[in-house]
Parts: sequence; structure tokens; C-alpha cells
Amino acid sequence: MGEDGHVSEAFDAVDVISAKRDRAELSDAQIDWVIDAYTRGVVAEEQMSALAMAIYLNGMSPREIARWADAMIRSGERLDFSGLSRPTSDKHSTGGVGDKITLPLAPLVAACGVAVPQLSGRGLGHTGGTLDKLESIPGWRASLSNEEMLAQLEDVGAVICAAGTGLAPADKKLYALRDVTGTVSCVPLIATSIMSKKIAEGTGSLVLDVKVGSGAFMKELGQARELAETMVRLGTDAGVKTVALLTNMETPLGLTAGNALEVRESVEVLQGGGPPDVVELTLALAREMVAGAGRDDVDPADVLADGRAMDVWRRMIRAQGGDPDAPLPTARETHVVVAPADGVLVQLDALAVGVAAWRLGAGRARKEDPVQAGAGVEIHAKPGAVVRGGEPLLTLHTDEPERFDRALESLEGGFLIAPEGSRPDLPPIVIERVS
Repeated sequence: MGEDGHVSEAFDAVDVISAKRDRAELSDAQIDWVIDAYTRGVVAEEQMSALAMAIYLNGMSPREIARWADAMIRSGERLDFSGLSRPTSDKHSTGGVGDKITLPLAPLVAACGVAVPQLSGRGLGHTGGTLDKLESIPGWRASLSNEEMLAQLEDVGAVICAAGTGLAPADKKLYALRDVTGTVSCVPLIATSIMSKKIAEGTGSLVLDVKVGSGAFMKELGQARELAETMVRLGTDAGVKTVALLTNMETPLGLTAGNALEVRESVEVLQGGGPPDVVELTLALAREMVAGAGRDDVDPADVLADGRAMDVWRRMIRAQGGDPDAPLPTARETHVVVAPADGVLVQLDALAVGVAAWRLGAGRARKEDPVQAGAGVEIHAKPGAVVRGGEPLLTLHTDEPERFDRALESLEGGFLIAPEGSRPDLPPIVIERVS
């Protein structure tokens, strides 16, 4: 205790901020203290804002990054899946437009004999949240206790639910702060945020889907690769088998961006159909997850084809109170965007479509905003397709027709039609693998 009765702190927040401001490396003790003191409320929000900006501008060494992640993990509880009868594997995507991959992937990998604890989040900005999508299924609930989650993993093999407040509470506070202080797109802060949650979650193996392109946080390949390498190193050092795939987010994934629209498309994939790009990425990630869990004897393509993944989906939805047979909500109003001329669609910008879906009501600007289940964008042609003037390119869905104008504004310049015979430069879905 200090003379005035206050607990004396090991460090002074201003000293830690100043050190990082002046490009010094923070010591292990300083990092441990600042994360703990911030979680306890001793380091004020404006002080953590200043430190986050100093880290954003000056970066962190690999040692600092590892210690920062470790301190965030130690700020809360760690889950333990060692009692399950099967190995665990999880996937994290850095977020994109039309990225509904978790929905078909979790039941598919579970049907291969691997338990999938998919602790997911809500969408913010133009990237939709997995929980928001699933909540468009009547009755489905996102919140489970740790006991319910473990029971469902043992019984069904897959769970997609909200992360409990006990996991990396330091990250929960810091995430909200980064969002309002312009410090989101920073490799050390993104890597430690994602990996502290995933390591605390206790999964045995982890596959990272790091998106690259206009609709992703990481617009450039070099930046995405640095993030992937940093996260793979953090996971590996913590004893989690970790690999990353860098995947294309120049154009939306699949033919839908929204909540119920994406659930419908995910069910089509599980029924053996669905858009080829969604199927390709689902299978690529499933193969990595199954291999990471030591089940190389199973080919996810067979499991998808014979309906076993669909069976797990139905059980997973039912286990969380949802009705897999209930009709999904649809928006009250639609507006069709037609092709202005004959030709080849050479570009459909992921960010433009994502912002349009968000403005139609599929996303939120603040954490407490509601989302519309039926809102979003349906895509009728993908880059490479021959289109005819006057034919539908996109259908916009919303309950509030006054939202159409702003959504259409975001689509201006978002697609490009070239003369027939043009060949668009289409990057592959999976660009490279980092292990």
C-alpha cells in the first residue's frame, strides 16, 4: 500500500506510453502490467488509446507481440477441450464480404470426426458477423454456457456460438477502443487480438483464413502475409498447430452478402450445390482443419457429397434452439441493378458490395445497432461472366426502401463491363499457404 492507502502500482502508465512513443521496446514486466492494469481499470481508456496509437505508428518486436498476446490470454480463463472424445480444430477468418464459410465448414469438419468449437463474433462495418447470419434462423440462439458448449461439442461435434466474457477480457476492452481510435489495421494489434482469443479457446489446431483485397482489412498481399506469419508464429509457440491460407477478397464470396441470404446459400452448399468459389474455399479450409487434427484419412469432399455434413448442420441448429426447416426471413422491398451494356463483367468490387449490403441494413455502425435479417445483396453475375444490357446484375434487398439510394451510391464504380472477348485477370481463391 502507498502512504495514502492506495495500492502502489509497479509502473506508471505515462512512462509505458512514452517508451513506446519514443520507439523503445517494452519489457515483459511492462507489458504484463499494462494489460492487467487496463483490465482492472487502473490504466484509463485515453491512456490505452495513446499506447495503441504509439504501437500502431512504431510497431512491436516479435518478443513484444508474443508477450502481449500471452498477457491478454492470462487476463481471463482458458477453456479445456482435452476431455472430448475427438480432437479439436477451429478456423478464423479476418472477415470479408459474402464470407459465410463458417456455416458449411463447421458441420463439414465435424462430420469428418473433428470437434469444431467456433466461437464467433458479430459484424461491424461492412464485414458480416457469423452470429448475425445464424440469428436469422428462427429460434436459434448464440449464447451458450461453457457447459452447454462442451456438451454440444461431444454430442454434435460442432458449435457456433458467442465467445463468453471470460475469454481474454483485455481483448474485449481493447477491441472496442481500437475501433473508435483508428488503430484497427495494425498487424501487432490484429494478430494478438485474434490469437489471444483462439489460444484461450483451447483448440488443438487452428486454420487462419487471411483475406486479401478490396473487401478485406488487408488490401495488400505483403501486409496480409506479414499478418499471417505473425499469427502462425504466435499459435505455434503456444502449442497450437497453426496454418494460414491467404485468400482472395477482391470480389465477394459466393452470390450473396447479407444475413438470411447467406444462410440460404450455405444450406445450398451443404445440399451439394452452391457457388463454386464457396465450395472450393470450404473444402480447402476443411482439408487443412482435418489434417491439423490428425484425421488425414477422411476426404471432406466425400463427406460433403454424401449428405453427412448436412445432417450435422441440422443437429447443430436444433441443438441451439433453431428450426432448420423454418422459412428464412425475406426483405419486404427489392431493387434490381441491371447491366448497362452487353459485354464481360471484369470487376465486381467486394468493398462496394459490402458497403451496399451494410447500408441496406445487413450490418451495423455501432455494436448496439440491430441488423435486418433479410437485407443484403444478391449477385447474378460474377467476374468472367458474359452479360447482356438490361439484364439483372444485382438485386438489393431491404425492409426500408429509403435505404436504396445510399446503397446504389456505394455501388457506383463498383463494377466494370468490358467488350465481349475480354478476359478478366482473376486471382485464384487460395493465393498461398503460410505454415
